[in-house]
Amino acid sequence: MRTTSSFEIFPNEPSERELARARWLRREGRIEDAEAAYRSVIEQQPGLRTSWTECFDLLRSAGQLAKALSLATEAEGVFSTEAFPLALKGAALIEQDRIPDAIEVLEVAVERDPYLALTWHELGYAAYRLGNGDRALLALDRAFALEPHTETLVLRGRIFRDAGEYYAAEVAFEGAADAAAHDDQRAEVLREIDFTRRLGAFAPRRLRHLTPAERWFAQHGAIVVASHGGSAAPTGEELVEAFIGLAEDREWGFGQILAGDDDSSWTALTQHFGVPAASPYETDPDRVPLLIATRPPVDSPPWAEACRRIHTRGRGAVVTVWHADDLPVDVDLVGGLEQGGIPVPLVPDTAAAAVMAQHPGARLADRHLGLTPDTIRTD
Repeated sequence: MRTTSSFEIFPNEPSERELARARWLRREGRIEDAEAAYRSVIEQQPGLRTSWTECFDLLRSAGQLAKALSLATEAEGVFSTEAFPLALKGAALIEQDRIPDAIEVLEVAVERDPYLALTWHELGYAAYRLGNGDRALLALDRAFALEPHTETLVLRGRIFRDAGEYYAAEVAFEGAADAAAHDDQRAEVLREIDFTRRLGAFAPRRLRHLTPAERWFAQHGAIVVASHGGSAAPTGEELVEAFIGLAEDREWGFGQILAGDDDSSWTALTQHFGVPAASPYETDPDRVPLLIATRPPVDSPPWAEACRRIHTRGRGAVVTVWHADDLPVDVDLVGGLEQGGIPVPLVPDTAAAAVMAQHPGARLADRHLGLTPDTIRTD
């Protein structure tokens, strides 16, 4: 939870112009330049809390935790008797996984100022990281009472979800979506809602009790064909055959096969669907495409453009035979999963994959996957 800079801490209401360049640099991903710009503002106006919180959050989000803690220590020299720098320090200690130390610091901050919402939020986050959901919820209730905040509701939702209370979690996330001040913030909360609804399909089990394939589906909405534990990982050919079986079960049809790489397994696909394999460059807008690769070709512009067209038009599917757990997910269906480059020993299960495909939160839920013509959405 990187939320520090979201809390309103500017009692002296300074001009925003001094911070405009630092914020722009951050949006551009120029972390070092943004930090330098924030530090310039801090040097010119050391009493401006906004510059401290935003610089701290920049470092926290970038994983520069030692620098974040150092900045919090610097803030103590400026705001020596206030709770504000201790809230920053506690937040930094949380990210360093020094949870007991963080709670100790945050409790001192509460004694100094029991009305600072940021302190209560970070105290709730620390308790959450420690596994104490009840204490976390009490602290978050206090934070929200002092300053109604989207991120506080998001954290409440995650606590309820981890406890298996999916309805309560969804209510919290929906409140966060309603309170979101920015489009990207709202989009993130909507993803949390989708995640919670998919996870609810496996109730009463919790996330930690799911199989790797079930967790993958809950988190990303991507169907996993090899979904049950086995003694060995399947071959690529077995996964392709299982996908063909799933397509038959769901009555999916494809008018073109776009191959992201050369693999002998594609022969089975071309024979089954009766169409030759083509390059992603050769997308035919009048046909329902199956875009497939052995693994996601993440640096391929043609693949990225073909994915965009499929998802924009709502026609066709993006499939990979294997997918690593540390890569961004922009696919609709995967054959098997890899962890640390090693295939997970899972057995193909067409029936389980078909159940995932029918879930309203699946990425393929509203996709046109038949050979019959339909209304094509323009780019």
